[in-house]
Amino acid sequence: MTRYASLISSVMAVIFLAGLAVTSPAQENRRGTGNLGVVIERATGSVLIIDTTKRKSLARVDGLGDLSHASVVFSPDQKFAFVFGRDGGLTKIDILNATVSHRIMQAGNSIGGAISDDGSLIAVSNYEPGGVRVFDAFSLKLVADIPAKWTGGLSKTIGLVDAPGKRFIFSLWDAGETWIVDFSSGPSPEITKIKGVGKRPYDALITPDGRYYLVGLFGEDGMTMFDLWQSPIAGRTILSGYGRGEKKLPVYKMPHLEGWALAGHRFALPAIGRHEILWVDTRSFKEVARTKVHGQPVFAVARPDGRHVWVNFAHPRNDTIQVIDTLTAKIVHELKPGPGVLHMEFLPRGNEVWLSVRDSNVVQVYDTKSFAKIAEIPAKSPSGIFLTARANKIGL
Repeated sequence: MTRYASLISSVMAVIFLAGLAVTSPAQENRRGTGNLGVVIERATGSVLIIDTTKRKSLARVDGLGDLSHASVVFSPDQKFAFVFGRDGGLTKIDILNATVSHRIMQAGNSIGGAISDDGSLIAVSNYEPGGVRVFDAFSLKLVADIPAKWTGGLSKTIGLVDAPGKRFIFSLWDAGETWIVDFSSGPSPEITKIKGVGKRPYDALITPDGRYYLVGLFGEDGMTMFDLWQSPIAGRTILSGYGRGEKKLPVYKMPHLEGWALAGHRFALPAIGRHEILWVDTRSFKEVARTKVHGQPVFAVARPDGRHVWVNFAHPRNDTIQVIDTLTAKIVHELKPGPGVLHMEFLPRGNEVWLSVRDSNVVQVYDTKSFAKIAEIPAKSPSGIFLTARANKIGL
């Protein structure tokens, strides 16, 4: 019996090892998506797929059209990236396999998009024709076409975000209106149109809890805020006339509200036509401080813990990053990564920040405690950096 038992044990060991030999390659090819992301390469119509743990690029996906103002959202499982091109292209990328899953040309000129809170719908904001189109996230088949009609014709739409309850919110540049589109009852949405928002709304943000939608106004010093928990929903003017009595500087590039920072109980907001960051209390929506900065701010992005806000700037001062202490509203550090710093993206826990430096054709990685550069990744005219952690955040 001992001899047979030994023989059986040896055979089982061989079978077990053979099984390992068969399954190991498959196991090596499997990976999670939580540490992945994409970098827009605007000049070449391509994206890099990046690994934030190894701080390197994994693959490049080409043929995505005009990405001069591209943005990205992710599916809830973080496997797919939806890329919104400036030329109206909408591309669904499988980031694990670095392949294009679906691609359509849905309009002539687009300016970003959003994914519904349940991950089933993709909405795209269009300049030409004016309006928003909504697609099935699996197949990219059209679900709803929402023309932005007003008395002057069709308006460009901007500031498109997702909101809780399978809703999308966007504003009309030409009409000065904000629309709330509710898909919770099915494919035919309920649309709420709010007029008199202000002159030339140009971009917007929604707070991480999904409560407040803030719209910047290009045609006047001020902003409009909506409390989405109230019924009926109405706009409220805040920061009216923040530049009153002072000469407005030329606006080389509009600030992007999607990059506005929320740190604790304060917003850090780039001021249109000014070299300043405005600090606004989120409870009263009143200005509480200002910070004079290096140039005209474009993005003001809070470190995930809210302790610091990192700011980049419009041309011609776009070689600089300034770091602001949110307790004192004072600048505590300045970096010179190189010409054309276009975007900043923090890792989810805030220990690193990734910067795109377009004119140097690199993505740089910095330690946010020491401010030391710890990695540099080659990229072709990089602009937006988007990490898969955004899949779990409202408005991103």
